[in-house]
Amino acid sequence: MRFNMKLRICLLTLLALACSAKMTRHVQSCKVQRGEFHIQVVESGEVQATRSLNISSPAMSWRFGLLKITKIVDDGADVAVGDTVLLFDPSEVQKALIDAEAELEIAQAELEKMTAEQRSREQELDADIRVADISHQISEVELAQATYESEIKRKEIAINLEKAKISLGKARDEVENQKEIHREEQQQQRLKIRQLEANVADAEKTLENLTVTSQGSGVAIIRKNWGTGKKWQVGDQPWSGNPMIDLPDLSELQVETEINEVDISKIKLDQQVDIRLDAFSDTVLCGKVISIAALAQNKYKDDRDKDSKIKIFPVKILIDGTCKKLMPGMTVSCRIIVDKLDDVLFVPLEAVQKDGEGEYVYLKSSGGYEKNRVQVGQANNDYIVIKEGLNQGDEVALANPFADQESESESS
Repeated sequence: MRFNMKLRICLLTLLALACSAKMTRHVQSCKVQRGEFHIQVVESGEVQATRSLNISSPAMSWRFGLLKITKIVDDGADVAVGDTVLLFDPSEVQKALIDAEAELEIAQAELEKMTAEQRSREQELDADIRVADISHQISEVELAQATYESEIKRKEIAINLEKAKISLGKARDEVENQKEIHREEQQQQRLKIRQLEANVADAEKTLENLTVTSQGSGVAIIRKNWGTGKKWQVGDQPWSGNPMIDLPDLSELQVETEINEVDISKIKLDQQVDIRLDAFSDTVLCGKVISIAALAQNKYKDDRDKDSKIKIFPVKILIDGTCKKLMPGMTVSCRIIVDKLDDVLFVPLEAVQKDGEGEYVYLKSSGGYEKNRVQVGQANNDYIVIKEGLNQGDEVALANPFADQESESESS
């Protein structure tokens, strides 16, 4: 009877253990760590050069139409001083230059013709003056010789002298007036010629400027055409003076990131930053915060987000040293160290669960896992501080080991 009782107890124990094994599932686990804990803010950003030479489209008058790209240097190409980086369609400018040269030639010919005609007219007027002067002199002689003439005759001669005098004065005035008109006409024509010469010079200079060469050396970074959302390319029509290509100084690079208004109070100048390249995840660089915007900006990437109420603050981070893999325009992940706790216990975030009573973990024991209440502290993107409830070296589950049983219970 006693043997049967012991057998029954053994069977029940084995059954309980078997049931317990079915209740749990295999989950990943980790040990509680002790050490230095970093409080951090993580945001993505874009690499920029602190110094950069900008190449813009040439300034061009509206008279020559719109600029049109016919050739542009490859994005990322090495550029030396004097290299051609941009070419624009010259056809409209060439046509305008031909028209301006033709107008200038016509205006110069008109000036020559006008000058010849005016000279001829002035010569005719000079002849009229000489005739009037001779007539005046004759009248004076006649008056001088009319001493013995009758009073009527002398009055007639005097009247003729007065007429000759008036005619001479009128002829002289007409000559002066005509010369003044001629000078004004010539001045207007010369002004027109100077304007046409300026148009020709402008067209020649513009034609020359349609070939854009680099004033510095570096790696060409093509900017985006905000009209298309793509980088500038052949066929695009930029405005005059539109920034198009950057030649960054790769000896000093920075990252510009955007910090949410919730976290901006944590960010201070000179804070250490770990920078990880998205394209090369195994490459991590160091940097420090060098600039924090004083004013917030609305966060939106396109028209659909314009109503967003989220505010961000642009922050600049100076990268320590250089790296051949690092180029302006690359996307990076920035981990800004905002605080540091010494000698604390911490576990991965996914190890801590929460219910109505507070936080807990699944602590591994000899019989499996058991629910264990903990008191937590500060957290970063990966880990959370454990103030009470665990010891260094304890092993905790990274997921609920009883999830399968709980889902079965809920379904039943």
